[in-house]
Amino acid sequence: MVPAAVFALLGGLVLGSFVTVVAHRVPRGESIVGPRSRCPGCGTQIAAYDNLPVFSWLLLRGRARCCGAAISPRYPLTELALGLLYLTTVLVLWDDPGEVALGLVFVTMLLAITLTDLERRIIPNKILLVAAVLGVAIAAVADPGSLPERAIAAVAAGGLLFLAALAYPRGMGLGDVKLAAVMGLFLGRNVAPALLVALLAGSLVGLAMIARHGAAARKTAIPFGPFLALGGVVGLLAGDQLVDWYLGTFS
Repeated sequence: MVPAAVFALLGGLVLGSFVTVVAHRVPRGESIVGPRSRCPGCGTQIAAYDNLPVFSWLLLRGRARCCGAAISPRYPLTELALGLLYLTTVLVLWDDPGEVALGLVFVTMLLAITLTDLERRIIPNKILLVAAVLGVAIAAVADPGSLPERAIAAVAAGGLLFLAALAYPRGMGLGDVKLAAVMGLFLGRNVAPALLVALLAGSLVGLAMIARHGAAARKTAIPFGPFLALGGVVGLLAGDQLVDWYLGTFS
C-alpha cells in the first residue's frame, strides 16, 4: 500500500497543477492543451523547471523568475490539496480498485469546480460532463450492478436542489443543481449525507456572516459549489459509515 500511497500523492500534486489550468481556461473558453503556461506578469513562457508542483513556488518564494511578479499561493495550495485528496482516497478505499478510480476522478472534478465557482461564480458544464462520462464508464466496468442506484441518486439529488433553486434562486443556481446530479452518479446513496453536510456548512457560514455584518449580509452572494464539494468529499470517504449509522439508529 505504501508505494501506491506515495504514487497517489505525487500524482495528485502533478494533476493539481493541471487542475489550475483547467479552472482558469475552461470558463474563458480557452484550450487546456496549449499554449504552455505563461507568467501572469510579463507573459514570458514558464520553464519546465519553474513549473514543478509546490516546490517551484517555494524555491522562487512566490515570485516569478522572469519579472518578479507575485505568484498566487492558490497554485501550490491547489496542488497540495489534490495530492492529499488522492492520498486519502487511496488509503480509505484501498480494498476496492473501482471505487478508488471513481474517487480520484470525483475529487479532481470537485477541486476544479471549487476554483471556478470561487473565482468566477460558475460551474462549467464541460467539467461536469467529462466527469459524468468518466464516472459512468468506470462504474459500468467495475460495478455495473450499481448503475441503477447511481441513476436514481443523480435524479434525486439534482431534483432536490432544483426545487431549492426554484424556491430561492438567489441562493442556488442551475450549476449547483447539475453538480448535485453528478455527485449522485459518483456517490449513489451516499449523496444523501453529502448534501446534508453541504447544506449545514453553507447555513453555518451564512449565519456567521449575518452575525458579523447584520442584515446586509443577506445581499451577499456566496458560491454554493465549494460547500457541495466539501460534502462530496465527506460522502466519498465516510458516506457508508454515516448512512449505516443513520439506518442503525433511526430505523
